[in-house]
Formats: sequence, structure tokens, C-alpha cells
Amino acid sequence: MYENRYVEVYDLLMRSRGKDYAAEANEVARLVRDRSRDAASLLDVACGTGLHLQYFAKQFDHVVGLDQSEDMLEFAGRTLPGLALRCGDMRRFEVGETFDAITCMFAIPHLRSPAELDATVACFARHLAPGGVVVIEEWFTPERFIPGYVATDLINDGPQRTVRVSHTVRGADRENQVRMVVHYVDVAPESGIQHWTESADMTLFTHDDYETAFARAGCVAEYVAPGELFERGLWIAQAR
Repeated sequence: MYENRYVEVYDLLMRSRGKDYAAEANEVARLVRDRSRDAASLLDVACGTGLHLQYFAKQFDHVVGLDQSEDMLEFAGRTLPGLALRCGDMRRFEVGETFDAITCMFAIPHLRSPAELDATVACFARHLAPGGVVVIEEWFTPERFIPGYVATDLINDGPQRTVRVSHTVRGADRENQVRMVVHYVDVAPESGIQHWTESADMTLFTHDDYETAFARAGCVAEYVAPGELFERGLWIAQAR
């Protein structure tokens, strides 16, 4: 019961935060074609409900979305009929084809360690066409993390309302680990008030972590500093 509503809430939440997904997709396409002029295919890893994927489909002739959540993919399939969607873990997926571009937008911190980052980037590299480009959206680095970070959201969905609050602190078990605890209160006229909680262990990767992972995968990488669209910056790498 909560799982299906969670996917709806996730999609509404992401849409409510003022991100311009069309502009972000256009900028990513520009950055890719600055490095690979004729890029025509793209794999969007951790595509979620397809918020970027729907716009990547306007920029590239062939796009595929990949996510490990079947519920997210089911939602994306309903809202974006006709797009190719695959279920898989970003660390070890196999889709049977290569791409001119691979993107991963705001999902990398869910990896648990530099070793998992290495495995993920290596998996991306195996799915790149010659000269292909990887674009990864960075999250907080250790020096930029705000201990005890609190976020709140109010989501309006017709007569239904959802309040989301989160609290993120340094983890105790691993270096550069953080734990985010999130509470949702969902209110609707017929079902009344429902509440659920989730937690996620996330990683504050350093620039050295990214550079090492790309180098091991045989890619030349560069960091694009934060700007108007990507407030934490991007990593862009190209297969040698």
C-alpha cells in the first residue's frame, strides 16, 4: 500500500522542488555533444520515474532508462509509454548494447563505498560505445556536507497533502557515510492520515574517489563546477 503511494509521492516531490528537467537534459545533451558530436543513443541509469528521461528522448534518437526499482519503472512506463525501460542494479547491470552517452542524475550517493563507485563506473564504461561520454551528477562532498541537515517539503496532490521531513547525520560505521531518516505524513479526505518512515545510508564521495574510479575504468574525466542548473556540479568522462 505504501510502496505504490511512495512512488507517486516521490514523483510529485521531485516535480515540486523547482528543478527544470528540460533545461537540465538540454544542458547534458550539449555537454555530451561537445565531446562526441554525433552522439545519438543514451542510457539513463537510476532513471526513477523518468523525469529526465522524458526530455533525453527529445534529444537522442535512442534512449533507454534503467532502474533497480520495478515500481519506479512501472510508473515511468505508464507516464512515458513507448520508451525502453530495463530493471537492473547500477553496479552490475547488463543490457546487451552500448551507448554514446550514459547519465546518472542524483543517484550516486546511494552507493556504499568507493569500491562500489569503482564497480559502477566500470559497468558504465563497459556499456559505452567508442568515444562515449558518461555524465554523473555529484552530491555533497565530505567538506560540503552540513551535519544535522534538515529538509522539509509540502506536496499538494489535489485534495491530498503529503509532508516530508528529513534529517541527515554522519554515520558511525564508515568513513564519509551519512544516514538520512525521512518521515512522511500523507493526508487524504477518504483515507485520513497515514505515516511511514524510511532511512538511507549514503556516501560523501571525494573528488579523488571519482577520479580514481574513472581512471581505473579507462576514462578521461573532468569536473564541471556548480552552476545555475547543477548546484553541486557534474562529472563528465569519456572513454579513451
